[in-house]
Amino acid sequence: MIDETLQEATQKMDKAVEAAKEDFATIRTGRANASLFSKVMVNYYGAPTPLQQLASFQNPEARTLLITPFDRAALNDIERALRDSDVGANPSNDGNIIRVVLPELTEERRKEYVKLVKTKAEDAKIAIRNIRRKAKDGIDKSVKDGDAGEDEGARGEKELDQRTKSHTDMIDELLKRKETELLEV
Repeated sequence: MIDETLQEATQKMDKAVEAAKEDFATIRTGRANASLFSKVMVNYYGAPTPLQQLASFQNPEARTLLITPFDRAALNDIERALRDSDVGANPSNDGNIIRVVLPELTEERRKEYVKLVKTKAEDAKIAIRNIRRKAKDGIDKSVKDGDAGEDEGARGEKELDQRTKSHTDMIDELLKRKETELLEV
């Protein structure tokens, strides 16, 4: 029973780390990449559709991204969605492709992004701690109900704490990497 609880908690914590990685990827560094636009939704024939499903991306230069829609009819919708997004890009449309040139990051903007990354990291850590709390409640309940002994419950809690610490350390490592990436000129 306790092993199942630990296993489930570990899987959820892994998912929280993955979600943090994806969140960090959407925050812009000095180089343009397609993951910046992973959360951009385009109103495609009345349905919100992820931009990744509507177009292909090319990266000819460090701060330039070419977006080629699979359906030319969606060109204006994609351009509108990019303008309205919080990526900070100004797209230009030549009738076939959309060219997005990202402006150079200023020192002030970099610091704002670092704050944003720290906030997202703290949110991920909170999610991991919430998963830990629920798993600990499950362990305590199985000890109280007599499904597991107290020694087994204590061992399970210790193991849970180790797994929680390793996952929060992963988040800290991701944060540190993203921070150096952002502050690198």
